[in-house]
Amino acid sequence: MRDSKLSAFVVAAASLAALLLLPGCSVNVKKEANGQDKQVDINTLVGGVHVSKEADVSDIGLAVYPGARLREKDSDGSDKSANVNISGFGYGLKVVAVEYESDDAPAKILSFYRDQLKKYGNVLECHTSHGNWNVNMGKKDSNELTCEGSGGNNIELKVGKQDDQHIVAVEPQGKGASFSLVYVRTHGKDADI
Repeated sequence: MRDSKLSAFVVAAASLAALLLLPGCSVNVKKEANGQDKQVDINTLVGGVHVSKEADVSDIGLAVYPGARLREKDSDGSDKSANVNISGFGYGLKVVAVEYESDDAPAKILSFYRDQLKKYGNVLECHTSHGNWNVNMGKKDSNELTCEGSGGNNIELKVGKQDDQHIVAVEPQGKGASFSLVYVRTHGKDADI
């Protein structure tokens, strides 16, 4: 995820869920010292939406690359981490994402995460362009991950199934790189997130 894509996803997911779940709801908002929303919890009779800017990388299930730094907010204030949980109507979605940067070359970061991801299965490598995130979900014919589109200097390593994915997206930046660690899990009415 790059730039404001993470923030846009969080806002869109929370807004959609709030519209669907408004009847009989309770809303709890925790603020940062500067007055910005830090965490939003919406609970209704049929589900809930929980959005936090403070994602814990341990929820992703991957180690942080040695020497990596959390990415700072962009000049427009876009946050670089999120923990989103949406549930209701027999469906759930969990997304945990954190962005980092490193002075090391993308190849070193990719090598580190190929080894990290192997514990979850076969690692798929996808090539994308700036701003195109390659999460495929909801295809009825198969639960297998695929690369959609091709080309570009950014590389995504993906492992798992469409309903339970670990993703590392690496984008070159000068001599170093920025990278996102992401965990995405969906479920139907018979499973818990």
